[in-house]
Amino acid sequence: MNTQILFPYGKTHVTASIPREELAAVLEAPLSSCPSPLSQEELVKQALEHPTGSPSLEELAAGAGRILIITSDHTRPMPSAVTMPLILKALRKGNPECRITILIATGCHRASTREEIIQRFGEEVAGKERILVHDCDQSPMTDFGHSPSGNRIQLNAFVSQSDLVLAEGFIEPHFFAGFSGGRKSILPGVASRQTIMYNHCARNIQNPNSAMGSLDDNPIHQDMLFAAKASGISFILNVILNSKKEIIGAVAGDVEKAHEAGVEFLKGLCCCPACPGDIVIATNGGYPLDQNIYQSVKGMTTASATCRPGGVIIMISQCGDGHGGEEFYETFARQRDTEAILNQILSREADETVPDQWQSQIFCQILLKNKVILVSDAPREMVEALHLIWSPTLEDALKKARELVGKEHPSITAIPDAVSVIIGS
Repeated sequence: MNTQILFPYGKTHVTASIPREELAAVLEAPLSSCPSPLSQEELVKQALEHPTGSPSLEELAAGAGRILIITSDHTRPMPSAVTMPLILKALRKGNPECRITILIATGCHRASTREEIIQRFGEEVAGKERILVHDCDQSPMTDFGHSPSGNRIQLNAFVSQSDLVLAEGFIEPHFFAGFSGGRKSILPGVASRQTIMYNHCARNIQNPNSAMGSLDDNPIHQDMLFAAKASGISFILNVILNSKKEIIGAVAGDVEKAHEAGVEFLKGLCCCPACPGDIVIATNGGYPLDQNIYQSVKGMTTASATCRPGGVIIMISQCGDGHGGEEFYETFARQRDTEAILNQILSREADETVPDQWQSQIFCQILLKNKVILVSDAPREMVEALHLIWSPTLEDALKKARELVGKEHPSITAIPDAVSVIIGS
């Protein structure tokens, strides 16, 4: 008898048929199917009406002429069509004459397209509001001093030019910042490339506390939090989403205190015990996080945490945008020796960090522990240039994985949404 398991793929699914005697575990955090007793709008309204460690948005807006709302870009499943109208309503209730700018926090990502903006916010917000896109290379920047680690904090000039700065985002486990949300809207969200690269340097990535689910003594988190506080951001709205990208929780208020409250809520919903497998099948949770190979390293990180050394990861990720990072791609396309790439990265000082280095560093660590088969729409040549094994279907990937493992009945661990799971001991 076989067990049928659905894996998100883009906006659809693929199905795996796995013999029951080989299936070690299906790792799904309670978050994946967690319902909410309230509607999405009601959860957001409650959070806005009862902020943590902060006055309400109405109070904050009362004396603010120029207001900046920072929001996530197209690579994140932020339900802005639900949240943004409620934020705008609260701000204008507090100050009907305020001038609002929405700034899309791209970090080092490409700019969001007009279609992606409409899809994110809906026609009304996209058509009526002033929406700008951050560019870490071209946007005017303001210097906000140096962090204790020595990072020069340069942020989009709109931050310093605004009377009130707030951000919306969502919280999920993050493979080196511990959790997303909160301070990440500022760094990397609206920071300069130089500031982002220093934060993501080899020394910080290599730190054992720079891990999924870890905030204590995490140097990347600490640097981000310093930048957020230095920016003067006054308010955040962060939501927690289930596997259907529905809001099941919301927090609002102070950038540190509200984020901590959201993290505590999420922690109880996303931890799973490790179940080591010879083969681990994982995804990035489907669209929008599986748009490229670069982002798919996140799901591979979770898979590697429960894959035996020398085992095989099957990563199911549509990757309609291809590799997702030119420097990331060229790093591997130019050099076939994965260990040599990692050694070169580790030799760089913080101010010598190059674009996409952090993703390459983590990717190298995964590839040196496990072989990775990628099931995606990305071209075979691209996949293989990235030191991955290309496979057109999940069935073909399973066949290849069995051959690579060399066992008649390998143990298989399935993680249908690897970016929502924290692997415990």
